[in-house]
Amino acid sequence: MGKSALVLGGGGITGVAWEMGVIKGLYEAGVDVRSADTVIGTSAGSVVGTLVLCRDLDELNSGPERLNDKELGGNFSPGALLRAVPQMVSTGGPIERRRRIGKVAMAAHERKGPDRVELLRERLEVTDWPKGRDLKVTTVCCETGELVVFDSTSGVDLVRAVAASCAVPMVWPPVEIDGLHYIDGGVRSPTNIDLAKGAETLLVLSPLPVSTTRYHSVREQLHRVNPKKRVVLTPDADARKAMGYRVLDPSRSPQAIAAGERQGAEAAARVAAMWPSSA
Repeated sequence: MGKSALVLGGGGITGVAWEMGVIKGLYEAGVDVRSADTVIGTSAGSVVGTLVLCRDLDELNSGPERLNDKELGGNFSPGALLRAVPQMVSTGGPIERRRRIGKVAMAAHERKGPDRVELLRERLEVTDWPKGRDLKVTTVCCETGELVVFDSTSGVDLVRAVAASCAVPMVWPPVEIDGLHYIDGGVRSPTNIDLAKGAETLLVLSPLPVSTTRYHSVREQLHRVNPKKRVVLTPDADARKAMGYRVLDPSRSPQAIAAGERQGAEAAARVAAMWPSSA
């Protein structure tokens, strides 16, 4: 783990847009957080991490717009969702609960994962892991319930890893990688901040700062990481209104980007005061 870490949490299409806006707002105010030694992306955050490290900054705002196509939108299956609820609140440890959720997710879809991987590849316009950068993409293995983190040393295609990290159970199908199936890393934690353990400076962007367990909450994970300097940004009241309640609604992307840019600009002084490259 490097000295500085940028943690990008999950939050659907509107979360992608808000995070992109925040990063753009910070940059325009003189703070380039892309210089982080480590970037940790969960779900929407894996998309943002990939875009900001692999594409030009001037293209940031085009990212969410390219995710607006209807074929990328997921559909909840009421029946599958009802089958998943008991797994989320059942007895047993968190790994066992995640394994049960993975099992339900695998049964909820026909095997359409590969098609969505290629569609996401076309939209993101990236091919390889960013060279010389430590990008970590979080997923949960359906078969084991374990958190699995992919990076440039994993020997896994970047877009396939991102598609797996974004595979919200009962919304999109699990993604197969080397014979196993993977779902959204947000099933474990909306941010997976604890992967930044060892970082001295930490910036967290969390579109959905909620957790199903106290242990994986933002506050508890921050306590365990215990960085010397930290800033946590979440959507404020105006941003939440702009983003709406339907996190997969692509029509909200422009408003979410604008809200993120405003918050990034407003937070720039706080972030600059701790960010290594801004000293």
